[in-house]
Amino acid sequence: MFNALVLDKAREFSASVREVDDAFLPEGDVTIEVAWSTLNYKDALAITNRSPIVRSWPMVAGIDGAGAVVQSSSPLWRAGDVVLLNGFGVGETHKGCLAQRARLKGEWLVRLPPAFSPRQAMAIGTAGYTAMLCVLALERHGLKPGQGDVLVTGATGGVGSIAVALLSALGHRVVAATGKASEHEFLRGLGAADIIDRAELSAPGKPLQKERWAAVVDAVGSHTLANACAQTRYGGAVTACGLAQGMDLPATVAPFILRGISLLGVDSVMAPMSLREQAWARLARDLDVRKLEAITSEIPLSSAIEQAQRLMAGQVRGRLVVDTAA
Repeated sequence: MFNALVLDKAREFSASVREVDDAFLPEGDVTIEVAWSTLNYKDALAITNRSPIVRSWPMVAGIDGAGAVVQSSSPLWRAGDVVLLNGFGVGETHKGCLAQRARLKGEWLVRLPPAFSPRQAMAIGTAGYTAMLCVLALERHGLKPGQGDVLVTGATGGVGSIAVALLSALGHRVVAATGKASEHEFLRGLGAADIIDRAELSAPGKPLQKERWAAVVDAVGSHTLANACAQTRYGGAVTACGLAQGMDLPATVAPFILRGISLLGVDSVMAPMSLREQAWARLARDLDVRKLEAITSEIPLSSAIEQAQRLMAGQVRGRLVVDTAA
């Protein structure tokens, strides 16, 4: 028997941490003892039933996990290997990793980089891995330090906070957008050179605005993303990876046809393994683990449901790493 955060919809929606056994696990060729997991925005959406994230019931929440292989019929892995998992529909269509044990497919797993402990890997989690995917996309577009300010929206969130730390470490001048005046010191500690109020971006704006940004990492969507595009400099790029404000994009084609900007979609769930491995290698090289610790709060599995409510209420900054044994 082991503990898992189970979401069910037998009659009405429920979320609870309870004991289950191996028979509750799904099909898969690798079983891992999950030492650490994490609480992402998508996890919070699922746990609070705010969005139709879950496609199969009952579900174990948790799109991320790290731990040691205890059983494997996959040629890729053997018992004792330490691995991590991000996405691939886990926690949505396949039972996830907010649990002490998970059964997964070997081709979904990444070997834990030696630079990180399992706890650190989950402090990064899908949020940090997505932030790195955004950085890689901007670099492929040609972004180099010194080209101008890089805007990060939702800067105190999981993606945003790690994006600020990564971009500043790489030599970019980062401008962080947040609605939390109390977190300015926190953001400057991560490397933000300047901070703007998210209200400057969150209301409807003109199709074309003053050119401000060489590039943008946006985890917010809706009017924020539309305004970010309208303010991006000629030839610049905007990465879109989230929807904290909304899924809509109330924009025009003006920034694209008059300034030649690029809107780069970033998907972390089904990204190919070669890109995942590149992202984790770059995280190991470029992310200051001291800044990672400043971003991270540790919670027990037993409080994950309560913390998901706080995350949805905007009361969490940075990353929540989950101790599955507690």
